[in-house]
Amino acid sequence: MDVARQTALALLETVLAKRLPFDDSFARAAEPLSPQDRGFVRQLTATTLRRLGQIDDLIDGCLQKPLPPAMPVPRDILRLGVAQLLFLNTPAHAAIDTSVTLADEHADRRVANFKGVINAVLRRLSQEGVPKRAQQDGPRLNTPKWLWDSWSKAYGGKTARQIAELHLREAPLDITFKPGQDLKPWAAKLGGQVLPTGTVRMPAGGRIEELPGYSDGLWWIQDAAAAMPVRLFGDVAGKTAVDLCAAPGGKTAQLASGGAAVTAIDRSAPRLRTLNANLRRLKLTAEVVTADGAAWTPPAPVDIVLLDAPCSATGTIRRHPDVLWLKTERDVATVRPVQAQLLKNAASMLKPGGMLVYCVCSLQPEEGPQQIAGFLKANPDFRRAPVTAAEVGGLADLITGDGDLRTLPFHLAEQGGMDGFYAARLVKQG
Repeated sequence: MDVARQTALALLETVLAKRLPFDDSFARAAEPLSPQDRGFVRQLTATTLRRLGQIDDLIDGCLQKPLPPAMPVPRDILRLGVAQLLFLNTPAHAAIDTSVTLADEHADRRVANFKGVINAVLRRLSQEGVPKRAQQDGPRLNTPKWLWDSWSKAYGGKTARQIAELHLREAPLDITFKPGQDLKPWAAKLGGQVLPTGTVRMPAGGRIEELPGYSDGLWWIQDAAAAMPVRLFGDVAGKTAVDLCAAPGGKTAQLASGGAAVTAIDRSAPRLRTLNANLRRLKLTAEVVTADGAAWTPPAPVDIVLLDAPCSATGTIRRHPDVLWLKTERDVATVRPVQAQLLKNAASMLKPGGMLVYCVCSLQPEEGPQQIAGFLKANPDFRRAPVTAAEVGGLADLITGDGDLRTLPFHLAEQGGMDGFYAARLVKQG
């Protein structure tokens, strides 16, 4: 019994048929596996999701008649087999034999009827797959039409393609250190590099808990783009701060390690347990409150508020390829009023002269600049405080014409890219 591939097959069904997020599903499904099998399952499933458009195109080109849509398992088995054959360099005999065995041993005995089709398609692609793959438009095939059209409209066709190209790469591991650490020696010790923005970047892979500095609570995992919004506050020492939608806590850790008195708010008690665990490891303190950030208010006005609003997460596709297939235009429309209400409530918490940073890990303009434009129009007592290139490592390309922060996945492409983030810095008049 090939437990690893059976787990990958179940995960693919969880994401594509049951429409559940990959990371949470993986954490549960992979718990009993060995570290080696866990790594293989994650790589196989993530690669299949990242290349799903190409893989389906290759499969369909080999079928004499379509597979039954009401029975997705045979196609999912083929998807895993093609991912191994053409994107993970698995020996052909291993990819084919294990795929046929998956069908033969599946609990739904009807799946075994497709062994012949699975064998024939994979054997053909073991011979013809490489040249067929070379003729494909990978970025376009692996991007749903609504996203491609949205990015082309917002950024132009060339930029949309650059975004989609970066999504085909596995993201590296990014680390934020507590203030006061000398980053260059740490980067050397970790086998990484220091990015212009102050993040230490190293190759993905291995057990995070075994890396130097982890058990000492010196750093935490945080994409380079996700680390930027808190830095827009400047020196936070001695300031009262609210972090709305705070879990899992990377930005709370930034604020607390900078010396702010932080109240971290999130409506999800399980996610706040993760935040508390992270704070304990990092030896940092914050007041943690389970509440709806759209309604909660502090006992007194505060100096700074960070709102990392819930969003479509289309900026995180390089790390979370399931977003490609789980999110729709409807999700963007649904979350916009939630963001607006959170923004309105965040603004009400500030002292005169206080600062608000609004950010989303989304590439959709409706969730970023359009949201801020609507807020500023309705709230004349707030003004934009433009971000400067010096505040983001000298990377002027990250600053919009309005003075907001806009990172795109292909920024710092030679170093591995970064998540797509939008952030606006606003000051309350007083």
